[in-house]
Formats: sequence, C-alpha cells, structure tokens
Amino acid sequence: MKKLLFQLDTDPIPNTFDTVVAYDGGADHVTVLGGVNPDNVGRLVEGAIFTRAPGNKKFTALFITGSEMAAGEAVLEKITRQFFGNFRVSVMLDSNGANTTAAAVVASLRRGREIAGQRAVILAGTGPVGQRAAVMLALGGATVTVTSRQLARAETVCAALNRRFQVNLGAAAVDNPEALTAALDGAEIVLATGAAGVTLLPASIWQSHASLKVIMDANSSPPAGIEGIELSDRGSLKYDKQCFGALGFGGLKLETHRCCIEMLFEANDQVLDAERILAVATELASRVHN
Repeated sequence: MKKLLFQLDTDPIPNTFDTVVAYDGGADHVTVLGGVNPDNVGRLVEGAIFTRAPGNKKFTALFITGSEMAAGEAVLEKITRQFFGNFRVSVMLDSNGANTTAAAVVASLRRGREIAGQRAVILAGTGPVGQRAAVMLALGGATVTVTSRQLARAETVCAALNRRFQVNLGAAAVDNPEALTAALDGAEIVLATGAAGVTLLPASIWQSHASLKVIMDANSSPPAGIEGIELSDRGSLKYDKQCFGALGFGGLKLETHRCCIEMLFEANDQVLDAERILAVATELASRVHN
C-alpha cells in the first residue's frame, strides 16, 4: 500500500523545502496543494478519510505547511473537526517549520539542563518559531517573556497562546537598548527568532551579562540575530555562556521533521502539533547525548 502524503500549504506557492523533507521522511508520493484554507480544505479531507479501508487509512496522511502559523492552525482546526469515529487520518502542523525548529531549539537547550524555574526571553518572538518556542519552554516550567517592538503585538500573541496552551507567557516591548537591557534583567536564557538581516542583541550586552547562561540564535542568514554567535555554534562556551547558532540545532530539526513524517504512517489517529513534536525532538536529542 502506497504511503500518500497531501501537503496542504496555506500560501499560494508551496514551499519546496517541506516537499523534500516529506519524501525524505518516507512518503511514497507527495501531492502538493497551495492556497489551502478552512473554506476549501473540506473536500480534501473527505477524499482522504473515505477512500481506503479502515486498516489502510494509516497510509494516507496530511501535512499542513505555509508561512503563517495562524493560517495553519485554522486549517488544522477545520480538519480535526471533520474527523469522526475511525474516519480520520494522521495530520501534522509545521507552518513555517515552526514546530520542528522550535522543538529542536528547546530539545537542544534541555539536553543535560533543567529549564524549570529558569527565566527565558524570546527576542522578536511574535513570529511562528518564537511563538512555538515560547510555548514549549513554558510547558517545561520556564518563565517566558516574548518581546516585540510593539507591546500590543506581543500582548496579543501571548494572550492567544496562553488561551490555547494554558501557559502564562509575559510580553515586553523592546525598541531601544534600555528596553532590551530591562527585558533581559534576571534572565538565564535568551533566544533570538527575528527576521533575517536584523541584529537583535549586541555582543557587548550578552557577553558581560551577569545572569545569562544560554544564548541561542535561530537566524540562519547573515548578519547574526545575536552578534558574536556563529551559525555552527553547538553549545560552544563563550564568555562562560553556552551558545547555539542555527546550524547547531539544524540537524536535529531536520531529523525531527523526518521522524514526524514517518510517524504519520504508523497509525491514522495522530495529530502532531507542538507537544508531540517536542517529544520527538527530545527523544532524538537524548539518543545523541547518550
């Protein structure tokens, strides 16, 4: 029985990265569809859940992609509401690669380290990766602050995540060096998840910071989101702080992505979102560590 994966991208032009990883994850055939939204996904779900016999439904799966997490979440909600009884297939949400990237970040951070009770700051954290990393850190017991240049934007994002995941994220505005210093006061962990081409944290601030222990930059395009962090840093010790660049957890992100695709074809009732994908990344990270 062929493993059929339907890539449902919320953007008009689907991302080829997701298609490549889908094949690398073991799909025999990937059907890539762009412009998917809650209004048109219904017929696609019907075709997926009604065609194969109960024992063979696990060989059909759905993979939600696209650049906007909110759009992906809306599609996921519509899909799961359409399932009933055994008329369902497994589905994975990874809009903008946010779940797998954030899971790799947090799993790398948690390897050999306890994050419960730690204070974490997500710089420019209102984007997809920042949002999911904030949620995963909070679920692990960290106290998390999400920053944005606009306080209202950070507050809106935090309120939505707090409702959905039952966490307690805090918001802060960072639009000048003084606000940045204030946001980092007492923090042990800082993660930059801003847009490419923007340096969010100067080296002069983090290198001499008294409480920071872990510095993580998710930006893979120069210049670095955190000045002084190299793409290849993988727990490198600099100024008595552990440092991670995007390539330092990029391998774990890809491995997590591939493993999640494999999991979709193990049963027909799986929903892979933040918590499940983090569990996969954590298990993979522990194998490397051990």
